[in-house]
Amino acid sequence: MEYLELFFKSIFIDNMVFATFLGMCSYLAVSKKVTTAVGLGAAVIFVLAITVPLNWLLDQYLLQPGALAWLGEEYAEYDLSFLSFIMFIATIATMVQLVEIVVEKFAPSLYNSLGIFLPLIAVNCAILGGSLFMQSREIPTLSLATVYGIGSGIGFFLAILSIAAIREKIRYSNVPPALRGLGITFIITGLMAIGFMSFGGMLTGGDEEEVTEDKTAIIERSQNKEEVLADNTTKENE
Repeated sequence: MEYLELFFKSIFIDNMVFATFLGMCSYLAVSKKVTTAVGLGAAVIFVLAITVPLNWLLDQYLLQPGALAWLGEEYAEYDLSFLSFIMFIATIATMVQLVEIVVEKFAPSLYNSLGIFLPLIAVNCAILGGSLFMQSREIPTLSLATVYGIGSGIGFFLAILSIAAIREKIRYSNVPPALRGLGITFIITGLMAIGFMSFGGMLTGGDEEEVTEDKTAIIERSQNKEEVLADNTTKENE
């Protein structure tokens, strides 16, 4: 259940594009055609699925305060957290280079369509944001980090595929001249973000039940205290 909750939450509720507005440069530039959007989205899924668990391992066994205790007691006091950005970006750049080589080899037309935006995945804030969110949310296990990376990648894929499909159809629509191009794209993106906000209610039912249970327990404890005080007062009067 925990894996499914994190998976769907990373896709719909904490969507990289619609919730945090990360990766907007490639989202806007490569979403003119569905084919290029699918290629970039698949590349982002692959990079996030690999880099988030790898960066989790780096964070757990190298970067966190006391993470070097496995090397010996004399290393337990070391804190290398200031190297997080450098190490995370190095891991991301390595995986992006691998993706670029594979795409250029097996899909040269897609490689030419993506252009400069394929190597720019290395500095895409959505990719780095996945690792930083994983670190800040203190995801406890490697498997959960992998699920979070895949879910975040699918969320970006869903966002860029949706806007690409809309932009292909909207070319034949009667859009006011002042809104053509990026103007109407920004408006559609804002409306889609509002729509994705509605998914925030998917995982709140359990929280409300827990709050209700907590309130009931507090009321019961207060009633018990009042009864005990009343009994003590009666005994003192006797």
